[in-house]
Amino acid sequence: MAVLKTEIWAQALMRRAAVAGAFAGVVRRGDADAGAVLVKVATLDGRARLYAPAQNAAGERVWLDLSSGPLGCDEPTVDAHARRRAETDPDLWIVEIEDRAGRTFLTEPIEVQAPR
Repeated sequence: MAVLKTEIWAQALMRRAAVAGAFAGVVRRGDADAGAVLVKVATLDGRARLYAPAQNAAGERVWLDLSSGPLGCDEPTVDAHARRRAETDPDLWIVEIEDRAGRTFLTEPIEVQAPR
């Protein structure tokens, strides 16, 4: 199965958001071909959620809702976490979606992070 290049995938995500009336943009551009992506969804009320790609037990791509764990939903805390991740991964992309309804526009399943 062919893997979609990260830049094309990010553009498609931003287009899905725009078509639905939300704003989305690239906060940090990583490797155009194979960089991982963090997706931040800001609800414009000081809160945000952060999603990271992962694989489930069946090997399928899913998104982990990092904000469901100890990270929480405080937007400055979410931003700081994303910045720290970017400092250790030069290939990392960060896509931010601004949507009052908190829609992610992700097509794969979202799983909550287990509490620690």
